[in-house]
Amino acid sequence: MTPGFSPDWLTLRESADAAARAADLLDPLLAALPDTSLVVHDLGCGTGSMARWLAPLLPQPQRWVLHDRDPGLLARAAANVGVPAEIRAGDLTELTARDLEGASLVTASALLDLLTAEEVDALAEACTGAGCPALLTLSVAGEVGFTPPDPLDAEFSAAFNEHQRRVTGGRRLLGPDAAEAATAAFVRRGAVVHRRDSAWHLRPDELFRQWLRGWVQAACEQRPELLPHAADYQRRRLHAEVVVGHVDLLAIGGAPCSTDSGPG
Repeated sequence: MTPGFSPDWLTLRESADAAARAADLLDPLLAALPDTSLVVHDLGCGTGSMARWLAPLLPQPQRWVLHDRDPGLLARAAANVGVPAEIRAGDLTELTARDLEGASLVTASALLDLLTAEEVDALAEACTGAGCPALLTLSVAGEVGFTPPDPLDAEFSAAFNEHQRRVTGGRRLLGPDAAEAATAAFVRRGAVVHRRDSAWHLRPDELFRQWLRGWVQAACEQRPELLPHAADYQRRRLHAEVVVGHVDLLAIGGAPCSTDSGPG
């Protein structure tokens, strides 16, 4: 699976993530959860930002199970989520319903777009097999809108989206197609999927600068012909405002596929 991100980047983006997540998914989520104590499995937990955002919004007592492949991030998250938590290190693409046995809820943040179609399908199989809702937030949507616009915005945006869909380590990532693929995978299994926009709204600050630098760099990696324009373009964009599209999904119900569990 794609390597994780630095703790500094995850910390920097946490407030933007919290502001962007679709809070109106909480009502259908709460209606789907049991009244008893909850066991929440957070996949790709990073520094624990999902738990810090969601745990105070759930009225029931909770225990969180934090999954990540990075032991350092797991230790940091467990010490800072503010609720009882255990950690599990491993490859998220290998999770099955057995690994999620007893879960009341599965959560993830900024994860789906790093997966392949087969891995997203397997995640839907695991969640429906465990019989629990899945709240999957902040998947890249492939939409970036700058104010004011620039003639090169469309080229850099297209190149970045191609980079998000690249083949790496023999795996073709879904990138901006992840939300559609996840929706289809859960719907195939009979789940009801609620979808909401959860865009970042960024003004010039440190998060914006770091995001812009990484966005331009990825675009140039994908299309090297953009390199001669990159420095001037980035300089022009530094004082813009930007809306970075993301999507939140809440999948409720469903059952694992009895025959074909492929991506369809």
